[in-house]
Amino acid sequence: MHSDGTISIIVNGDHRRVKAGMTIAALANELGLVPEKVAVERNLEVVPRSTLAQVLLEDGDELEIVHFVGGGDHAAAIDDDSWTVAGRTFRSRLIVGTGKYKDFAQNAAALEASGAEIITVAVRRVNVSDPNAPMLTDFIDPRKFTYLPNTAGCYTAEEAIRTLRLAREAGGWDLVKLEVLGEARTLYPDMIETLRATEILAKEGFLPMVYCADDPIATKRLENAGAVAIMPLGAPIGSGLGIQNPVMIRLIVEGTTAPVVVDAGVGTASDAAAAMELGCDAVLMNTAIAEAKDPVMMAAAMKAAVEAGRLAYRAGRMAKRRYADPSSPLAGLI
Repeated sequence: MHSDGTISIIVNGDHRRVKAGMTIAALANELGLVPEKVAVERNLEVVPRSTLAQVLLEDGDELEIVHFVGGGDHAAAIDDDSWTVAGRTFRSRLIVGTGKYKDFAQNAAALEASGAEIITVAVRRVNVSDPNAPMLTDFIDPRKFTYLPNTAGCYTAEEAIRTLRLAREAGGWDLVKLEVLGEARTLYPDMIETLRATEILAKEGFLPMVYCADDPIATKRLENAGAVAIMPLGAPIGSGLGIQNPVMIRLIVEGTTAPVVVDAGVGTASDAAAAMELGCDAVLMNTAIAEAKDPVMMAAAMKAAVEAGRLAYRAGRMAKRRYADPSSPLAGLI
């Protein structure tokens, strides 16, 4: 045992240090595995699954942990890449809004083409003069998609908190999108009010995904206050200008443990890919799809762009060079 109270073991060929006294089941949980769904070999002997919670790891142990996968000779799946926010896991990294569409039917068609699993919805008064008027839920099933109530149009912490309390009462939602705007011309976030609202909502059991400035210091404070996701703007809401400050977005990604979602400013597919190449967990957009000449086609383009950007980030881009570097070998020239 080491002086820091840890022991050294080997897990599936990799050296690892764990706390002394840890059971195999505890190790599995720490690795994000379900003990009931794996088989474990310890020092070339199979450990009965029923004893995983009792068997203590010892210094020098060599473990092989296996589970069932699809049979056959094939390459590793590169699309097995989900992300998690507040304990909820999603495969699509594209989040879309529900405003500015011609009608609910077009909105639903674009959502289907986007492959998104989360949609933002504004909280508005019921039309009591026409209770039979069509509603968003008639076209987009809240049992199939995750509704993310937002506080669009709120300019104080009190307005935003009141809106989300009503949203929770209406649909039982605790995962919400918080935005508190500073003024109408820029729709830039008021970070003081945003931080105050985040603290109050977190204490009330909400799980706020928070729209914010591209400020790595402020975003860290939001995370400490209870934000379950950090959502820095790429550019002003509805501008379509693309990511204006990639350096700050990258610093936010590096400095927070919460998921980072670029929110606002995306105009076309290359903007979405750029956000993902910076290491963001997801991208949220509305106007870029809804105001396209063909919203359904643009939704499909955004789906492909987010997936491509994420793959590029995982692959790791080549280094940038100041001068040319030939691809073909120079040896053996005629």
